[in-house]
Amino acid sequence: MSQLSGDLVRHKLPTYTFGQNVIFVEKTGSTNTELKKLAQQGAPEGLLYLTEEQLAGRGRMARTWFAPAGSSLLMSLLFRPGEFLVPGQSQQLTMLCALALADAIKTHTDLTPALKWPNDLVWHDGKKLAGILTEVEIEDDHLSWVIIGLGLNVNLDFNQADIQQASKTGNGDTPLWQTATSLSMILGRDTSQLRLPILQKFLFNVERRYEVFCQGRWSPRDEWRSRLVGLGQPVTVISIKGDVHKGIMIDVEENGALQLQLADNSIKTFLTGDVSLRT
Repeated sequence: MSQLSGDLVRHKLPTYTFGQNVIFVEKTGSTNTELKKLAQQGAPEGLLYLTEEQLAGRGRMARTWFAPAGSSLLMSLLFRPGEFLVPGQSQQLTMLCALALADAIKTHTDLTPALKWPNDLVWHDGKKLAGILTEVEIEDDHLSWVIIGLGLNVNLDFNQADIQQASKTGNGDTPLWQTATSLSMILGRDTSQLRLPILQKFLFNVERRYEVFCQGRWSPRDEWRSRLVGLGQPVTVISIKGDVHKGIMIDVEENGALQLQLADNSIKTFLTGDVSLRT
């Protein structure tokens, strides 16, 4: 297993901000939880919290995130956009990070994962390759900070019996081995050596995109939209409250909200929720 460390991440990393400060721990409950504590104490923008194993990894809609030690990239990144972004625009940083990660994967594997609303990377069979969890703190109608947590399945095989047993959700969700995939499963080989180069390229991509974004010269929405699966197709949207809505996914707004055309041709907008292409 190829071990990560803060020194390895910083070594020859061509960034000025993102990834230049790294906290690396062998295991933690949740990288987002730990980075939030540091953000509240004034940690600098660009701080990366990285671990080999999460004991209480969290996904969206109260889901857990399973990854055996050393198998994945498990990290959280701190942004302090100040007054450049209003709270309702924080999803644009999710879009930015999704694009940065997809491009990093492309660089080192020649694979082109698709994006799934609102914040997943998926393979062409629809199985989840990576997930993103965004959390914010708002003070006086301004974003104090934004934390983007990412989990990328790199070198694990969900077809193995021990992985299937360990990854049982116990909450009624479809078992992960039926819905998830990894770089090693797609490529059919050991991919443990890819974790560091993908991570470094991701950090470089984030910084490059964030710089032009904050200058007002680029918005992630159009590029993110162009890579989304399901646009123009029948989908099922499950709201954060668990309500089920079926219709045509016709567009996404600048803030990332999904527009669903219902059977009566009315348009319903969702800021959060989950999408299934199985209607």
